[in-house]
Amino acid sequence: MSSEDLFNRREVIKSSAFALGSGLFVNENLDSYPRGVNTNSRPSALRITDLRVATITKPGPSPCPIIRLDTNQGLFGLGEIRDGASPTYALFLKSRIVGENPLELDKLFRKIKQFGGHARQGGGVSAIEMALWDIAGKVYDAPVFAMLGGGKFRDKIRVYADTTESKDPKTYAQRMKERKEVMGLTWLKMDLGVEMVVDAPGAVTQPAELTRWEETQLPHPFLGMEITDRGIAMLEQYVAAVRDAVGMEIPLSMDHLGHLGVKSIIRLGKAYEKYNLSWMEDVIPWTYTDLLKQISDESPTPILTGEDIYLKEPFRVLCERHAVSKIHPDLATSGGILETHKIGDMAEELGVPMAMHFAGSPVSCMASVHCAAATQNFLALENHSLDVPWWSSLAQEYTKTSIVTRGWIEVPARPGLGITLNEDVVRQHLVPGTGYFEPTPEWDHERSWDRLWS
Repeated sequence: MSSEDLFNRREVIKSSAFALGSGLFVNENLDSYPRGVNTNSRPSALRITDLRVATITKPGPSPCPIIRLDTNQGLFGLGEIRDGASPTYALFLKSRIVGENPLELDKLFRKIKQFGGHARQGGGVSAIEMALWDIAGKVYDAPVFAMLGGGKFRDKIRVYADTTESKDPKTYAQRMKERKEVMGLTWLKMDLGVEMVVDAPGAVTQPAELTRWEETQLPHPFLGMEITDRGIAMLEQYVAAVRDAVGMEIPLSMDHLGHLGVKSIIRLGKAYEKYNLSWMEDVIPWTYTDLLKQISDESPTPILTGEDIYLKEPFRVLCERHAVSKIHPDLATSGGILETHKIGDMAEELGVPMAMHFAGSPVSCMASVHCAAATQNFLALENHSLDVPWWSSLAQEYTKTSIVTRGWIEVPARPGLGITLNEDVVRQHLVPGTGYFEPTPEWDHERSWDRLWS
């Protein structure tokens, strides 16, 4: 540190001591003060100068746009838009945040949260919120979990993961066993929907010649699809084979049951009771609170939902009504790190545990890790990338090791999110035709009348 820098730092401390009456003594040795503060940043003068994007091709199920918020002091923050979503969800917010102080995090979130929505439409707001936290941590030399109000409840985060399906129950069971014994997972998840048995005569009742639009766009109750006793018995064979392979001790969750009617879901929940599943996930759209309540009341298998929900208010409705047994936000959808932490605290007060959905790059993963560490009622974090060999090396800190080790992620103590992108690896896996954080001047002047009231 130069003599000029030392003098300037002493003057700041003197001014702060006199102004705040904080008990700092101006003649004290400077070395007695904390050294963790980033003296290269001037928090009150920090301003956002740019928002740029790099989109990685399928670190999980779909391409994932990573955003970078640049500032006038050389610091930047990373965030991630939900997998499969358009970068536009963040880019059209650029003109609303450039020139703002990124440390005014809650103020900025309240300014832009009106532009988010459920499912992928919440991705832009959530990504920006993550990046703001990353900047704040770098300015104050603190990990995100330490800034969420109470530190962390755990030092490592439990991971669970999907397993590639097989129409052979024994093969499916062996794959689940490898997740447990080879990868060391302590929580398992299987996708088991009616597509596994739909070709078997007498297994599924459904209207003939459904259009693609009907199959993909109609909510579950309107598709007219029901499972038969034979279909349930066939699906049960898969669950039985998995439980025989992995035992009853390890938690086992289930997703992607198919677009079935309410009564079929209840019947499946009763059939699976003997296998002690941790949950059946997203059995019908989360918007049908009364129907979810009916399913939860009648199914002995717990019900979980939440990865498509934006902001805490809809979660409050589900939790207050106890329409589900557990909630499952994805902070790349729900509004970001702090909003998801608030969702968890709200659910805890109402006796509802929280698992977390995640499918994307290490950026959103680490944002989820910090939130999970600081949220008391957290259960486990999903990860869709365990079979992607280059996934961990997207972050410089993990080029020679794995982010997930024997089913756990260590909570990083590094500032901000705790990761730095490995530019070489990211460039190797960019979506063809896209660039690496190229300037975005075309979004500098997107404006409208944003106020929600007259």
